[in-house]
Amino acid sequence: MLRSASPHGITPSRTYKPAFSLSARTSSSSVTSNPKKSLFQELQTQLSFRIDEASKMLKNTPQMLLDAVVDSTFKFSDQTLHPSESNFAPVDEIGGPIEILQIEGEIPEDFPEGVYIRNGSNPLFGALHSTASVFGESSEIWVEGEGMLHAVYFTKSRSASWSVSYANRYVQSETLKIEQARQKPCFLPAIEGDSPAIIVAYILNYLRFGKVNKNISNTNVFEHAGRVYAVAESHQPQEICLRNLETGNTWDIGGKWDRPFTAHPKVAPGSGELVIFGSDAKRPFLVVGVVSDDGTKLKHKVDVKLDRSTLCHDIGVTLKYNIILDLPLTIDIDRLTKGGQLIEFEKGSYSRIGVMPRYGDAESVMWFDLEPLCMFHLINCFEEGDEVVVQGFRSADSIIPGPRLNKQDMVPETSELTKHGKTRKHEINEKLFSRLYEWRLNLETKTVSGEYLTGTKWSLEFPMIHNNYTGVRHNYAYAQIVDSLTRSGGNSEKVLPKYGSLAKLCLEERENVTETSAKDLVKMEIHRLGEDRFCSGASFVPRVGGTHEDDGWIISFVHDEKTNTSQVHIIDTQRFEGAPVAKITLPQRVPYGFHGTFIHSNTNGPVNTKPAKNWTA
Repeated sequence: MLRSASPHGITPSRTYKPAFSLSARTSSSSVTSNPKKSLFQELQTQLSFRIDEASKMLKNTPQMLLDAVVDSTFKFSDQTLHPSESNFAPVDEIGGPIEILQIEGEIPEDFPEGVYIRNGSNPLFGALHSTASVFGESSEIWVEGEGMLHAVYFTKSRSASWSVSYANRYVQSETLKIEQARQKPCFLPAIEGDSPAIIVAYILNYLRFGKVNKNISNTNVFEHAGRVYAVAESHQPQEICLRNLETGNTWDIGGKWDRPFTAHPKVAPGSGELVIFGSDAKRPFLVVGVVSDDGTKLKHKVDVKLDRSTLCHDIGVTLKYNIILDLPLTIDIDRLTKGGQLIEFEKGSYSRIGVMPRYGDAESVMWFDLEPLCMFHLINCFEEGDEVVVQGFRSADSIIPGPRLNKQDMVPETSELTKHGKTRKHEINEKLFSRLYEWRLNLETKTVSGEYLTGTKWSLEFPMIHNNYTGVRHNYAYAQIVDSLTRSGGNSEKVLPKYGSLAKLCLEERENVTETSAKDLVKMEIHRLGEDRFCSGASFVPRVGGTHEDDGWIISFVHDEKTNTSQVHIIDTQRFEGAPVAKITLPQRVPYGFHGTFIHSNTNGPVNTKPAKNWTA
């Protein structure tokens, strides 16, 4: 904070008191043969001390002035949530693990010990923020907000009885610590809004903090070589201790990775190497890397030499290849300076998929042109003869940075409001409807063919498979089903998806259909959560000793908006449409989030934390 100025322009930090007296000292040791020299030396010492203090103050002056400019020019405001968005609101840290005593059903004996952990947005200070200034308005988008980890620990006693506990904690990023220390939002929103406001936010954030955006680490959690990391693709991963959810060091692979890091790295089949990439708003726009199976060495790093910055969220792997997506959801600083948006889905631009040998370079990539499309998540990729098969969830538009549909674009259901009046449901407009699509890329003829494998009844996202089948042919996949879109008022509707069901995709089985347009669709099994219940962070957990690809469970956080309670459901994937085998009621609400995973107990040390307290509903 700036202090009020003194008449001379500098205000001392405290009242000045002389550290010495001009009168004679009583101690004989203070008497010298040259009083004038002694006085001069003491004055010199005091002057040096004051100069040091003034120097420190001057060093802090630019920061203080910049803070004053921001405080006087920008007005922060909370983004309001509508009733149907209540479980997007953040929660507090609970301060340590809590043992859970309320479990409906039974946790199977052959369920593995470990930690089910999910990442997600949990904005500091109660809400996402917007700012208004003479430069215009800018806002944080719905995928921002500081990362919070929610973990459920499964441990077995010697008597084979289960102990379950829950903990949550913020990912302690550098920028989170800055705002916590100041006890207020400090970073200006720099993604969506008026272009002058975003440009000024970039400049001021960089001058004040040395970075243009916050390190939110809110998207995913992954494990490699026995270590666990939280990550968002705007920054490098941060190591997490599973025992207490403490945040460790940033993982830059021994100083060799100096750029953002994908939220969806993939373990290459056979070698166990980790295939990664990083997108950036400046050249090089996309760099691919290969990390050793023990996580200690960056074995390969190459600029793919894209012509644009694409907001690429996923990468695929096969036995021999890396699968690269070059899609028209772009980040364009030049567009921003001309008055456009920083992030935009360019509907008229091109899309393509690249097949790159594991250790290839830009010239080795074989590109296959597609019609314009949006796709955030791949299900899997694998080789089959001369073809590389790519499966993913395809849509015609992007839900990032945050689509706003005109009212005529929102297609209402027969009943818009539930009887509880909390959830306003809407069918998914075709612009955002996400369906499973399969491309076959022929490496010999250099041609591409493709087809939809799911119809227009279910909009699917957040896919998962048995991890042992990553990069090889598989028979099953799972996904969350978009049940409804929340909506805000006004002439333009902001939409957020909520997932009211789960799907099992039987990729080698076909449905019996009568519609000509729906032929050859894969069989789907639906697990319905029930009215006003929505899931997030679902993950596949293989059965201990299981022999089949679908032998295991889907585990997911589920929130009941009617009772405002959160649970973890365990669903048998071989009895997918039946009731969960276990429902674990959590001690507090868990907001909707992003990706989750199950990490076995031999990773990152023992997971049997001692609960701070017991809890039952």
